[in-house]
Amino acid sequence: MATHLLTFTCPDKAGIVYAVTGVLAHYQLTILDLQQYSDPDTKTFFMRVHFGHVDDTSHLLQPLNSLNLHTTFQIHPSTLKPKVLIMVSKIGHCLNDLLYRQRAGLLNVDVPVIVSNHPDFEPLAKSYGIDFHHLPISAKDPTSKDAQESKILSLIKEHNIELVVLARYMQILTPNLCAEMSGRIINIHHSFLPSFKGAKPYHQAYDRGVKIVGATAHFVTKDLDEGPIIEQQVTHVGHAQSAKDLVDRGATVETQVLASAVKWWSERRVFLNQTKTVVFN
Repeated sequence: MATHLLTFTCPDKAGIVYAVTGVLAHYQLTILDLQQYSDPDTKTFFMRVHFGHVDDTSHLLQPLNSLNLHTTFQIHPSTLKPKVLIMVSKIGHCLNDLLYRQRAGLLNVDVPVIVSNHPDFEPLAKSYGIDFHHLPISAKDPTSKDAQESKILSLIKEHNIELVVLARYMQILTPNLCAEMSGRIINIHHSFLPSFKGAKPYHQAYDRGVKIVGATAHFVTKDLDEGPIIEQQVTHVGHAQSAKDLVDRGATVETQVLASAVKWWSERRVFLNQTKTVVFN
C-alpha cells in the first residue's frame, strides 16, 4: 500500500497536532514522519505529515474538514511527480543540472516542457525527450511579452503544470503571470539577496570587494527579486579574483541552491508564510 503526504496550514491554537493525528489513528494509519512549526509573528501553524499505508485517502477528507480548524490542507501520494515547466535564456548550467537530476531520480518531478526566449537549448531538450518552445521577445514590440506569456499560460494549462522554474531566465515576468502563478514560480537569483538585486549582481559584488558570493532561490512576485526566500548558499572569494571568477564560482552555488529548492517544493516541504517561507528540510 502507498504512503502519502498531508500538508496543513491554519491559524495557530492548542490541540491541532492531537486533532489531526487522532484522525489518522482512528483509521489505523501509521505516521512515518511529522514536522510542525507555529509562527509566533503570523500566528500560523504549519505541519507536514508523511503517513501510510493506504491506497485511497478520500475517506479522510470529511473528518479533517470537520475539525473546524479553518485550515488549508492537501493530501498527495508521496511518489507523485508534480509537473514542472522550466524557463531559461542563454545560460544553461541550472537547466542542465535540473534535467540531469530529474533523469537520475534525484528530483521527483516530471518536466514535460521547456520554454526559452532563445533557441540555444532546443538540442538539449530534445536529448531528454522534452518539448521545447522558443518564444522570443522583441524589444521593438511592446506587445510581444504579453503575447509570449499568453502562450506560456496556455502551455501551463495544457500540461497541467504545478510549478514554473526560472533556471536563469533573464526576463522580468509581468504582474499578470506572477498573479496567475502566485506561489508557483521559483527563481534562482545569482546573488545572496537582499543584496545586489537586478542585473549583473556578481559585478556589483566585485565592485564592492565582497568576501562571499552566493545564490538565492525564491518565489517570484511582481516586485523584482523580493519574493519569499526558500534557500540560500554562499562561497568564499578573495581580493585577487576577478568578476569572471566570481561568476564561475557562483554558477556552482546556483545549481545547488535551485536544485534544493525544487526538491523541497516537490516533496511538499515548502510553505508560504506571508513574506517568508517555512521549509521542513
